[in-house]
Amino acid sequence: MNDLSITEGDIDRLVPEFYARVRKDEVLGPIFNGAIEDWPDHLERLKAFWSSIMLTSGRYKGQPLIAHVKHEAHMTPENFARWLELWRQTTGDILGPDKAELFRQKAARIAESLTMGVQFYRERQRA
Repeated sequence: MNDLSITEGDIDRLVPEFYARVRKDEVLGPIFNGAIEDWPDHLERLKAFWSSIMLTSGRYKGQPLIAHVKHEAHMTPENFARWLELWRQTTGDILGPDKAELFRQKAARIAESLTMGVQFYRERQRA
């Protein structure tokens, strides 16, 4: 357990609400709705991902970079910024300020890592 007592319940509330907002967003909605065929299954994978990130539960077994590279044309700085802004808003609405900040810090690192991974992929495609 961590010192702020982040729980699976926090993740179970946060992830569906966040992606409900993403799906309605003018910029991100068309991208995500076009990429995800089975939202209930995807939300379960996302909950497992965040559980592994925030609680070190080991529930997530996927490879997020490989999944995201398939959509690299949409992986722009502007779209990442919008994703992070929605994440900031949603964590603030769902969690207390200290928990929200921990989720925000992790999300920023994930966005940075995905950005670098996609950039590496693009450079290899050009070579």
